[in-house]
Amino acid sequence: MTETAIDTVPPAGSDDAGDVLACRGLRKAYDGRLAVDGVGFTIARGETYGLIGPNGAGKTTTISIVCGLLARDAGEVTVAGRPIDPGATVAKATIGLVPQEVALYEDLTGEENLAFFGRLQGLDRRTLAARVAEVLELVGLTDRARDRVGEYSGGMKRRANIAVGLLHRPRLLVLDEPTVGVAPQSRNAILESIEALGGEGLSVLYTTHYMEEAERLCDRIGILDEGRLVAEGTRRELVARLGTRDRVEVSGSGDLAALAAACATLPGVAGAEPRDRGVVVDVADGSAALAGIVDAAHRTGATITNIALVEPDLEDVFLGLTGKALRD
Repeated sequence: MTETAIDTVPPAGSDDAGDVLACRGLRKAYDGRLAVDGVGFTIARGETYGLIGPNGAGKTTTISIVCGLLARDAGEVTVAGRPIDPGATVAKATIGLVPQEVALYEDLTGEENLAFFGRLQGLDRRTLAARVAEVLELVGLTDRARDRVGEYSGGMKRRANIAVGLLHRPRLLVLDEPTVGVAPQSRNAILESIEALGGEGLSVLYTTHYMEEAERLCDRIGILDEGRLVAEGTRRELVARLGTRDRVEVSGSGDLAALAAACATLPGVAGAEPRDRGVVVDVADGSAALAGIVDAAHRTGATITNIALVEPDLEDVFLGLTGKALRD
């Protein structure tokens, strides 16, 4: 059997010149019902983009279209400048897909699984050996490389699944709910591995049910509901769109009414009032207001014993935009 090395950096559409992923106007219907209705977004080089939404929102259909696994009814997708569709074999080599279900052979070792999938991806022997070692190190499985996958924990299997998606140095890594059913310690290990990828310039499309994961990992977030992309932006942009403010909770003693009045005059503050041996301040940017609040306490003679910043989270945004909780 002749071995050939695939071109892991296809020449068309350099991702240095534009977005790694661009999809526009995606539509897909099943039995007359629109599962994806006009979805479009882009992902830049080194960016992690989160696609969040409840079951049935259209996440899996969208990523199946993006990866060329499912034909779309309308719209277009390019990855690294190459059009993607089910027949685009060369273009699909620019994508690493990590499905929600673990796709590994349990009777093989971790190392053997990676070698098998690497050969399917067209990697030559020398390249494959180096890449297997590299991705095992990245996902923290070097010391378990020669153990059967059937002996792995659920979290270890998911990390090995991610390693398979990284073998051929894709331009875009697509992760579909990679931490579902994983224990907290393993989940954190998976998230740490994913955090390292953006720093290496890899673009990531990440779907999740967990808002805290999206907030931790994603540079930008798209919210899907009933097949439509209802909002998109950074966490701060999404919160601002909803009109929700930060809250600074100050505990202390002294003339708290005077402290509240002083805080109310600070830039960006919408309101401040004494409450339960403290003061609650509603402000556009809590982090920027902290120094001013401390200075106001000094000027009014109040003593601060504790100060806490409470920022609105994506659960608040999602509920405000869709009228439902993410896991509904």
